[in-house]
Amino acid sequence: MKQDLSEYRKSYEKSELLEENCVENPIEMFRNWFMEVERSETVAEVNAMTISTIGLDGFPKSRIVLLKKYTYEGFIFYTNYESEKGLAIAENPNVCISFFWPAMERQIIIKGSIEKIAENLSDGYFESRPRGSQLGALVSYQSTVIPSREHLEEKLKNLEAQYEGKEIERPSHWGGYIVKPQEIEFWQGRANRLHDRMRYQLQEDYSWKIERLAP
Repeated sequence: MKQDLSEYRKSYEKSELLEENCVENPIEMFRNWFMEVERSETVAEVNAMTISTIGLDGFPKSRIVLLKKYTYEGFIFYTNYESEKGLAIAENPNVCISFFWPAMERQIIIKGSIEKIAENLSDGYFESRPRGSQLGALVSYQSTVIPSREHLEEKLKNLEAQYEGKEIERPSHWGGYIVKPQEIEFWQGRANRLHDRMRYQLQEDYSWKIERLAP
């Protein structure tokens, strides 16, 4: 099979990213862009992000997770600690997360270190989840091989009966991570592939160095 995609082209002309548009702190810059995309109502899940890890097999792997909170300290999401990504993170805490908002012709790439958040914070978020999502965290041993879809559904049915009328506690293998950024790049598509790329790098005194990169 062969399919030529060389004619797939798009001209990016919706906006620009100039030095005078860049604020000193990239988290504030992230917030500005995030809110602009949210207000545009052009993206179904503005908080969908790609996280890339180095697996135990030595290969990089990327997948989509949902950003649930961001602060000046970093970016927080929740997952199964014993999943493939969780095991990769335990082995190598250097990760990359990225956001791509094609309707706004924008991308943000964030490199940093990752660590678990405090257990009480994971408890609080777990309690806020819909009951079905809470049960889902118990049902799935994420990334493991299972015999069938029916296996999952039967397990869910049994857990629904087991926890009927009872509070569901957060399982110890499920919780939050925070990605603490060391480098954040903002990418704005421009015409003729002369895209704007502004990179923030964290310095030893915790200030941010801002540089323009060639497209």
